[in-house]
Amino acid sequence: MNDSFILRDRNWRETNERITLSSNATFSDNSKGREVYEEPDLFRTIFEKDRDRIIHSKAFRRLKHKTQVFINPDGDHFITRMTHTLQVTQIGRSISKTLGLNPDLTEAICLGHDVGHSPFGHTGEDVLDEILEGGWSHSENSVKIFTKTEPLNLSHETLNGIKFHPWKYEETPETPEAMVCRFSDRIAYLTHDVEDALRAGVLSKNDIPKKIINLLGSPGKQWINNLISGVFKASTNKGIAMDSEILECMNELREFMFEKVYLREETMEERIKAKEIVENLVLNFEKKPDLLPEQYRTDQTNLENAVDYVAGMTDRFALKEFSKL
Repeated sequence: MNDSFILRDRNWRETNERITLSSNATFSDNSKGREVYEEPDLFRTIFEKDRDRIIHSKAFRRLKHKTQVFINPDGDHFITRMTHTLQVTQIGRSISKTLGLNPDLTEAICLGHDVGHSPFGHTGEDVLDEILEGGWSHSENSVKIFTKTEPLNLSHETLNGIKFHPWKYEETPETPEAMVCRFSDRIAYLTHDVEDALRAGVLSKNDIPKKIINLLGSPGKQWINNLISGVFKASTNKGIAMDSEILECMNELREFMFEKVYLREETMEERIKAKEIVENLVLNFEKKPDLLPEQYRTDQTNLENAVDYVAGMTDRFALKEFSKL
């Protein structure tokens, strides 16, 4: 008996994709490639290399100190951008593997989808959107980080999926794996944000509309399972979709969360403070570009460079820099 391992190199993996994945999947050997050509890896596919590069990036590590909903929460169990990203990735892989899509591409997109988020959650994003002429998008900033600030030379498919993962884009991403990320992102944040709100005492279970409870069950894993099942029910060869009843329920849950949690009156003071911090930091670095780290002194305007730097900050680093002003 031969005790040595049989190595599954890249050629074996690419062949295995053709055998095991759906014909609707995005195959690694059919990628549009990278902006700068690289010799193929001996063992890893192009999407596996993307995944590994994102995990080892500095931008990915900063996610652990970026806010999801609650700014600088006291408890140890509140969701951060890092834990949110890991949950999106788990949900995305689960959906992709069941539908026969490429789990490695899905994972790469999900892991990179939020690295461009600003400090202080969506409040920070709204401020930067107002400051920058033409607007600001966290997903486009994610692409900018991976192509300019911390260039990783990721594949076309991974970058496209990261850019177009938000629902606000009418243009859909090019791959079904990226559409899986769209659904996974919303499934993850709605379910874990409800759990955080319950934990923080912002919501009680009785506050949640009965229609949502009746259809999805108790908050937590039941919701995740039922929302994922909604994707399985409706997805076809024509594309990734969600069962209409489940989708309507998810949209109703999103509206409920914006009213009762994200934009509730009690957070107004906190949001005003976060806005003040981000605005003042951008103004400071626009006026004093020599204070910017070298990688942020590019041939853009001072304002654009300042926005890029502040957008990459964690919440605690932004607070630290603001305290110096």
